[in-house]
Amino acid sequence: MPTAVLEIVDLGDGEIVLRRSGEDSEPLVRVEFSEETREYLMDNSLEVARAMFQAGLQAAAVLLEQEDDTMAERPRVLH
Repeated sequence: MPTAVLEIVDLGDGEIVLRRSGEDSEPLVRVEFSEETREYLMDNSLEVARAMFQAGLQAAAVLLEQEDDTMAERPRVLH
């Protein structure tokens, strides 16, 4: 994915999205908290969503790195 500035937006209905800054396109990721969870988190749902997004991006980076390492170990064959 090309480098982009991302923003986290609270849509106010329990849904928090991660999207490219300055774009009205489809969000990259959505997190939706139930009413019960929003009450439990009080005013901290945005911070919890931010932590979830960060963890997901970090996991994706690790997986891509592992895939690159695996690809480098495979013999290359040109037909």
